[in-house]
Amino acid sequence: QVQLVESGGGLVQAGGSLRLSCAASGLTFRSYAMGWFRQAPGKERKFVAAITWSGLRTYYADSVKGRFTISRDNAKNTVYLQMNSLKPEDTAVYFCAARVGSYSIEEYDYWGQGTQVTVSS
Repeated sequence: QVQLVESGGGLVQAGGSLRLSCAASGLTFRSYAMGWFRQAPGKERKFVAAITWSGLRTYYADSVKGRFTISRDNAKNTVYLQMNSLKPEDTAVYFCAARVGSYSIEEYDYWGQGTQVTVSS
């Protein structure tokens, strides 16, 4: 059974930083591209960042470029999202997702339950 478990969310002031982690189990992690998405209250879930299985390529939504960094440790079956210079508009539930093969900004095979990130002004 595939499980993706996010952690690291919380409450932070604007300008602060958080590091999200997503631990994967039940799959061959190095075979999967990984992504982060977020969903603000009353809004659709949106793509944030993605990383290829090797970690050599990363992709970001324009709204987070230069502030967020996605990375992975295939030895630990974990993907990370380092979030710096946080803004109130970054407030959302953040989800990690796994997709066999190449990365995508939409279609993923497995999803985590999400972790809340709240940025106060």
